[in-house]
Parts: sequence; structure tokens; C-alpha cells
Amino acid sequence: MKSFTTVTRLVSALFALAIVCTVAAEIPKLKLVNAYPNLKFKRPLWMEQLPDGRTFLLEQRGKVFILPKNASGKSTQLFFDIEARKPYVKDEEGLLGMALHPQFAKNGKFYAFYSAHKPLRSVVSEFRVSKTNRNKIDVSTERVLLTIARPFWNHDGGCILFGPNGKLFITHGDGGSREDPQDNGQNLATLRGTILRIDVDRPTSARPYSIPHDNPFVGRRGARGEIWAYGLRNVWRMSFDSATGELWAGDVGQDYWEEVNLITKGGNYGWRTREGFHESRSKKGGVLATQHKNPEKLLNPVIEYPHTPALVKKSQFNKHSHGLSITGGYVYRGKKIPALRGAYVYGDYKSGTVWAFKQRGGIVTEYSQVIGPNPIRLIASFAEDNAGEQYLLGFEGKIYRLEGK
Repeated sequence: MKSFTTVTRLVSALFALAIVCTVAAEIPKLKLVNAYPNLKFKRPLWMEQLPDGRTFLLEQRGKVFILPKNASGKSTQLFFDIEARKPYVKDEEGLLGMALHPQFAKNGKFYAFYSAHKPLRSVVSEFRVSKTNRNKIDVSTERVLLTIARPFWNHDGGCILFGPNGKLFITHGDGGSREDPQDNGQNLATLRGTILRIDVDRPTSARPYSIPHDNPFVGRRGARGEIWAYGLRNVWRMSFDSATGELWAGDVGQDYWEEVNLITKGGNYGWRTREGFHESRSKKGGVLATQHKNPEKLLNPVIEYPHTPALVKKSQFNKHSHGLSITGGYVYRGKKIPALRGAYVYGDYKSGTVWAFKQRGGIVTEYSQVIGPNPIRLIASFAEDNAGEQYLLGFEGKIYRLEGK
């Protein structure tokens, strides 16, 4: 019986491996197709579609447009405009994120993350649709929810999303400069270097939102209850898997490694102690950042990639080509590219390369470079429509649809 069981397990393992190897070849090469050939934008950063079919496009300088229903359309409608406030001054500042309330069709609530100056700060605010025009936000209705002081101009983060349970998730970078000079990444007393989770529907006497009671650090002395996860350097785009509800984030590295993280409640992702799977080489006062002061175990990324070809062999996943600055994407749940279903698609801002991987339990089982390098100039963001099909926003001003070759 023992030998039969052993043989059975061996056969099962080989069969599973054969399946993985067979499927691995199926992650297809992709191509970019201009989704709106008659439109061009200024620094597009985010695209989102409502269940009613309206599609919104955010520009970093401070505007959001409604795109034409016909992809060949030549005109857009201005939906939101704070450009006159000049949120965009330096490269990583501006109108960085938007979210439509899950009950937007009924309550008309719209949320924006933007940079403000004198003093430097990040602002998350709620706005409402105009009483006379459902396709226009009345900026005079602004209700500031959250203000985060910024010591430097960079690492603002700025992605905001409503999760499957209706709570608002917000990502903010470590505060900027180099090597996290204020140790924000490992400091639970600050909102910098984190992903936050708040309830916008239940303001309290103390704040214009409430902190969900099941947030991981509620009640911990010296910790901000808004924090959902921490130890993050500068998450540039996060997304929920529409099928599983899992939260994915691309965290931009400093000098050596870029990483994709599967975000879990209370997770510590290691910055500035680590970069990717590796001990951080950054120094502060001549001392390597090898210690952190919180009890949470440091969590590994799902995948990493290096900044130079020389580091590829040192990677925990040494098949991955190199890049310089990650742009997080989405798990593909569309129907037009069946072999891509279940794969997380992401890219590199600088090289224009796009990759995809599938995973099981946080372990990569399949991987492929699907586009590039250098098909476009600067990948600003990815996007997903109601059908689960994916798009890519290029800083040169175009919106591309991802299609199989």
C-alpha cells in the first residue's frame, strides 16, 4: 500500500507538472491596438468604466473626460476639472487617482486623489455630480476626506479603488527622496508607505470617514488604524481581481529591483529593510537597512525583476527580463484571449515591456514576456473594461487595447 501510494503521488505530481508545462506555452504574445484612433490626451493616467457603459479618462494635469461610446468618435465630454489648482507641478504630482462610488448611479459621488502645494500634501476628496448635469462633477461640492503631508515632491502613490466590500483603498508612497530618509515604510504611525482602507459612507465626529473595525491595526498603540498594509516604497497602480477579489500592486523599486505584490491584510512588504526578495542595499547613516521594528513577518513579492541584465541571475525568478520602473496591471478576466485568463498583466514604465504570469498560492507557475520592449513611450497605466478586456495608457497620449497576435 505504501509503495502504491508513493507511485500514485509521483504520477500525480508528474501529471500536474505536465499540465503546468503545457499551459505555460499558452500565455500568448499580445499586440497593442489603438482603441480610440481619433483621440489624444495629455499624460493620461487612469481609465475606468461604469456599468452603464460610460468610460472615464483621467489626465494628470487635473481633468477627467467621458470618452465617446463609439471608438471612432472624435470628441470627449469634460467630466471633472481641477487643472486651475495646478496639482501637477513636478513629474510624480498631479491628479493621480479617481474612483466612482459603488452606488454612483444613485448618489453621484466621485473621489479624487491629487497633489496640493504650500504646503506639500496629498489630498483625497469626495465630490458630487452636478444637480443639473449627470455628466459633470460640481467641484464646489468637495468634501476633503484625508490630507497626508509630503516632505518631498515624489513617491505620491495616488491609486484609489473601492474594494469588493465597498471600502475605499488608497495607496501612498513613502514620502519621497531616496532611501526613505524618514523611515516611513516601517513606521505604523504614519500613512506614508502604505495602503489604506477607510469607510467613506460612515463619517464620525472625529473625521469625515470611519476606520473599519476589522482593519488590522485598529487598537494597536502608536499605529494608524487606517493602514491595511505597509512596508511599500511607491505603489504605482493596484487592482482587484474581479473574479477572486484579491488585491494586486506593483511597487516601484529604487536602484535594483521592481516587484509585484499580492496584498494581504496587515502585510509588511519590507521596504526599506528589503527591496524585492533582497536585503536592501540602501544606507542611512552608513548602516544597511536590515532591521524593522514591527512584529509582522516580512512578506515576499510574487515576482520581481531587476534593473540591469547583470542582476537577472540573482533574481528569485531568473527568467524575467529587466526594466526600470514597474506599472502594475490587472488579472485578465476577459473572453477574447482565452489563454490569458487568470494571468496578471503588468509592464515597465520606462522600457514599454509588458509581461504576464499565472500563479498558484503566490507561487509563479507560468510566465511570459508578451509585448516589447519599446512598443510605445512610457506605460502610464493599465485599465479594464466591464467585460474584463484590458487596455494600456501611454504617456504619449494614446489608449491601446490589448489583443492576441
